[in-house]
This record gives sequence, structure tokens and C-alpha cells, in this order.
Amino acid sequence: MRIRPVGAHALLLDCDDTDQVEAWRAELTRRRAAGELTAVEIVPAARTVLLDGVPDPDRAATLVAHWTPYPADPGGSAGDTPAAGTTPTGGTPPAEVEVPVTYDGADLPVVAGHWGVDVPEVIARLTGTPFRVAFCGFAPGFAYLTGLPPEWAVPRLATPRPRVPAGSVALAGPYAGIYPGASPGGWLLVGRTGLTLFDVTVDPPARLAPGTRVRLAATA
Repeated sequence: MRIRPVGAHALLLDCDDTDQVEAWRAELTRRRAAGELTAVEIVPAARTVLLDGVPDPDRAATLVAHWTPYPADPGGSAGDTPAAGTTPTGGTPPAEVEVPVTYDGADLPVVAGHWGVDVPEVIARLTGTPFRVAFCGFAPGFAYLTGLPPEWAVPRLATPRPRVPAGSVALAGPYAGIYPGASPGGWLLVGRTGLTLFDVTVDPPARLAPGTRVRLAATA
């Protein structure tokens, strides 16, 4: 991990992979809750974690350089379970959100072809995978879900659809995602859910925050 200054009051942590990003996101969140770190925003991305609103970046960089995050739990959230011989610094494990999914997406056969299995096996793999929100982006409330093995990564459509309905469950690269609202999109559609994932009238408006564990359960 490498720490770089960004502007006058921010730091950027360069990480090796999404597991390291999640480990640092959880560690920094715990440290902030314990009063050991001052930062207005902790923003994970695919390979970085941004600390924004840091009053003394030099001091914060020194502190962070001496911390060691707990390894990310592939089936849960990093730092929820401290390693043997270590002491947790506080924080509440994120809850698991079960998303009811009707698996009738137009691209299920395409995914099955990439994976070399039939459609029922695709559904079984998706319902049996413990996902975790790695980061958010693309659109308000859109969460990038990790948990699929790297060999199950799939390409995006060569030509994106002009409109993907809200609630569509889809795959692209090593990620799964759920469209919070209707928008153009090039991910492969595998199903749909009626669960509301983004609502500006509630706090927080996004239901799936980084670190949240997610299950894509099949509806009856």
C-alpha cells in the first residue's frame, strides 16, 4: 500500500487489489469511529481508498503508515473478525442484505456460455455466492459487488443497451451489480429485483454501502 497526498486536505491509498481496499476501508472506518482518525469522507474504489477532509494530512499519513488492517474476509467484511492476537478498534459489522431476485435476465444464456455451464447452474452459483459491496459509482446507489471467482469474469456487451430497467441484476467483469434506476448499460442481465436501492428521502439514501454483505437470493 502506498500513501499519496491529494490537494490540501486529502490522502489517497494505492492498494494491490479489492481485498486490500476493503481491509483498509474497514480499518480506517474503525479508527475514525474510535477517534483515532479525522476524515470527513472515506471513499473506496477499485484499487484506492480516498481520505478526504483531513485537517492534517502529514500527521494522518504517518498514523496510517503504522497501522495494519485485518485481512478482508471474502465472505463478509474486512475487519469484522480480528486476527488472533490482535485487538479490535471498535465498529459495528455491516449487516447482510438479502436481495430477492427473479432470475429471468435476457443474458443468462450468454453467461452460461462463458462459464461453460447451463442456466440453472448459473443461478445456483449466483445464489450461493456471498457478495460484498466493494465500492459505489457509475450512478447514485450503484454498488459494485465482489465475490465471484476471477475465472467467472464476463465481458460487457459490445454495444450497451440504451435503457436498462431499474432493479436489473447484472454482471460485468468480476462484478455483479443492480441498477438502482433506469439508465443505459452494457452489463449482462441475469435477473431483476423489486428492492429499492436508492431513495433520496431516507438516510442514508443508498441501501448498499461499501462493506455491506449481500445475498442475491432467488425468489420462489
